[in-house]
Amino acid sequence: MVTAPQETALPPKRSVGSLLGAMEIDTRLLGMVGALVVIWIGFHILSGGTFLTPRNLWNLSVQTAAVAIMATGMVLIIVTRNIDLSVGSMLGVVGMSMALLQAEILPGILGFDHPLTWIITLIAGLLLGALLGAFHGFIIAYVGVPSFIVTLGGLLVWRGAAWALASGRTIAPMDSSFQLLGGGSRGRIGGPASWAIGVIACLGIVFFLLVGRRQRRKFGFGLRPVWAEATLAIIGCVVVLGAVAVINSYPMPEALAEQYAAERGIEVPPGGIALGIANPVLIAIVVALAMTFLATRRRFGRYVFAIGGNPEAANLGGIKTKRTILMTFALMGFLVAIGAAVTTARLNAGTSGLGTLAELYVIAAAVIGGTSLGGGVGTISGAALGALVMQSLQSGMVLVGVDAPLQDIVVGIVLVIAVAIDTLYRRRVAK
Repeated sequence: MVTAPQETALPPKRSVGSLLGAMEIDTRLLGMVGALVVIWIGFHILSGGTFLTPRNLWNLSVQTAAVAIMATGMVLIIVTRNIDLSVGSMLGVVGMSMALLQAEILPGILGFDHPLTWIITLIAGLLLGALLGAFHGFIIAYVGVPSFIVTLGGLLVWRGAAWALASGRTIAPMDSSFQLLGGGSRGRIGGPASWAIGVIACLGIVFFLLVGRRQRRKFGFGLRPVWAEATLAIIGCVVVLGAVAVINSYPMPEALAEQYAAERGIEVPPGGIALGIANPVLIAIVVALAMTFLATRRRFGRYVFAIGGNPEAANLGGIKTKRTILMTFALMGFLVAIGAAVTTARLNAGTSGLGTLAELYVIAAAVIGGTSLGGGVGTISGAALGALVMQSLQSGMVLVGVDAPLQDIVVGIVLVIAVAIDTLYRRRVAK
């Protein structure tokens, strides 16, 4: 009796969707990365090969920092089903207050460029920002006025206060140590330190992947395949080290490099001296990591998402919703103060128009990053990436000579498209 030959079983074909599912990559985040790549390539072509140069990308990272810092707080505000329209005006009044303090008030007490000037200024600015945010939160949570109305009033009041503080004058210059918060040729950490941070970041990626896998096994959750974990680690490290390599390829201006080398008794290397990661970018990274930890690993973050998911259930579950909302707005004000310090230091001046329309970029960054206006959904990493998208649009349009009114039109269109995509996505998931 002749038996038919048995067919050899072929391994199942894996689609792109199954591979992404195995690695648990958010497709919306991946789509945003793709959009960012398209934006960068498009502006690089339109600008005649200027956009994707190390110099422009270094400047882009510095310009993105303040928006990214504030966008991380806006995520939690929107997650709780609220909104903050006043962040740009708060940035203006806090920035102007810090400028007046260090340029006109403290010098009469401590003298110019006193070592404590920048510390006192920064602490005062952070306290002021937190108090303004807490004031908004109190009215919203305990008085019951909708956040749209409260922060719309704040937008008008704090913008007027910023002008009144100095009667429309520009206050400059800032304390020399305070200026380091804004980046520039002095406000950076240098090439070797940037590589060190890149290596530490790679080790951190591997560490957290291993810890996450261990926690999943401990609590009986499904594990990602080993190849998926390794792929995520490799991709993360390549992105981090690639970013450091691009940043370190932008050298100091020649005259500044010679002065820097002369002060330290060294020779300027043939390739110049790398500027490295700018201080504002480093601050933004630290803020993003801290906010991610707060949102995902602490009780406060769980309360925020619970309130956004179902406020009534959260209240019945024993969560102090009013206090949580007040703290969320206070945190937003604190982050606005950090953004104000970075922006004021970068400009080396305080102006009454500081932060004008910044609220639109901050809200757009959070929404583009996947934060749902319906509440309960949002990520810090998505908001940071959204800030990079928004700043890339603005910087690219400036580089190719797009007029300011047209820039506002583009920002408005992008914001509407982002909300439309969020609405369609939530509608599809609900089915």
